[in-house]
Amino acid sequence: MNLNPREQHHLENAQYFTAVRGAKPTNRIRREFLQLHQAEAWARNQFKGDGRTMLYAVSDQGSAHIKNI
Repeated sequence: MNLNPREQHHLENAQYFTAVRGAKPTNRIRREFLQLHQAEAWARNQFKGDGRTMLYAVSDQGSAHIKNI
């Protein structure tokens, strides 16, 4: 992954990871996971890894987009 320093900080200090799908709040799906690989697996299994699921690292200082699956 090619992350900037802010994203790297959140990844290294993440308390949990969030997988988010859906552009509009009315159809948005959000799931929380303790580990990044769990969020990646969920996105691949649920949506065939179509690149439209955004993964975020959430730390005590905020969150950062890490990748799309």
